[in-house]
Amino acid sequence: MAPPPPTCPHRLLPLSLGLFQGVLLLFFALFITYDEPSARVEDANVVANRLYGTFPLFQDIQAMLVVGLGLLLTFLPRYGLSVLTHNFLLLNFSTQWALVLQGLLHHFHHGQVHLDLHNLLTAEFAAVTVLISVGAVLGRTSPCQLLVVATCEVPVYLASEWVIITHLGVLDAGGTITIHVFSCYFGLGVSKALFGAARQPVHPKETPTPRSDLQSLVGMLILWVFWPSFVAVLCQPGDAQRRAILNTLLAMSASAVTTVVASSLLERDGKLSPGHLQNGSLAGGVAIGAVANMTVPPVAALALGSLSAAACVLGFKFLTPLLARKLALQDQCGIHNLHGLPGILGAAASAVAVLLSGGNASEVARGGRGDRGAGRQALCQAAGLAVAVGGSLLAGLLAGAALRLPCLARPSQRLAFDDSLYFKIQDEAESPGLGCTAEEEALALKERV
Repeated sequence: MAPPPPTCPHRLLPLSLGLFQGVLLLFFALFITYDEPSARVEDANVVANRLYGTFPLFQDIQAMLVVGLGLLLTFLPRYGLSVLTHNFLLLNFSTQWALVLQGLLHHFHHGQVHLDLHNLLTAEFAAVTVLISVGAVLGRTSPCQLLVVATCEVPVYLASEWVIITHLGVLDAGGTITIHVFSCYFGLGVSKALFGAARQPVHPKETPTPRSDLQSLVGMLILWVFWPSFVAVLCQPGDAQRRAILNTLLAMSASAVTTVVASSLLERDGKLSPGHLQNGSLAGGVAIGAVANMTVPPVAALALGSLSAAACVLGFKFLTPLLARKLALQDQCGIHNLHGLPGILGAAASAVAVLLSGGNASEVARGGRGDRGAGRQALCQAAGLAVAVGGSLLAGLLAGAALRLPCLARPSQRLAFDDSLYFKIQDEAESPGLGCTAEEEALALKERV
């Protein structure tokens, strides 16, 4: 009889996380400090007003990511514990990793790093890209593989965001291009490199149940309510932030209604698909980010919300099966339909808005800087989209290749989409060890990385 696999790999996750946290503590002790409190009363009031103006929006974003996004992904009926835990872990790991990278860059140029709420907010935006990207490989990857994705994606995102926003001057207040498009194609690149040309068979545990669909729908509602804060938090306080909130509300309202219409028309019996509702209702929030703070008319926000929802629903109905059949592309959560297609629509809409405004939209969105013509700014919008798609896809392919290392073996087909691989479940009848041989039990233990 062959010897059982070694049991040490199941320690890889706690050991790697413990090492990371220890290095982070050392880094913060040496290089990170808080801003010194201002001695002047008027300066202190300015700081307080800025804090009280930003922190409520920041808390909304926290609720979106921890609760809303976590519940949205619980449509897999036997993977809910894993989804919520891995989402929470990746959010914290990626945020801290982004803070380290930002701190290293700042220290290299300016010395001591002063941490404030804005630093934490931008680091959390980097974490958002990871949370979106892993949706393409959800359920078929181990926690250690997900941490490798985060380790690779965060620095690439920071570099991409600098090129798109700082170097090219792209207008993207709500992260349509820098966050949604980037994370979508990074995740698809990871999926393609990880699974190769072999089409993944449908797993019996993939089928949602009424209860899991209900949980996911509750997650969508939480995201829908708080999404305007995500779009508007980095806009200039005042008129630009007001426009961002109003445009986002209009776009998401239109996408919710259009989703119901499109889903009902595409089903022969006229019934609604829970998957369409869970994703299409959020498509307007993805698309509006690039134009949210521009001086566009309200009808433009409504139209963009409707178009993005229709594209999302049509993508789930036709494009996802086509890509799986022709390219063997695995997209477990349909991130291409929710983030990719609406993101491309939003990027195109931003270029059109700049052209139609004759430069006024650019001037408003840049806080009064009209330093380039409308045509040049529209070209920059297109260039930013190209950088986001091309750069993220290439980086995702490389990261996905790294996930194929033997020490990061993913769960077998039999053990995919199952909480019992990572959690102690009260009902032992559901555990993978019941009725298994010693070799299968050892294999399950090894796969807990």
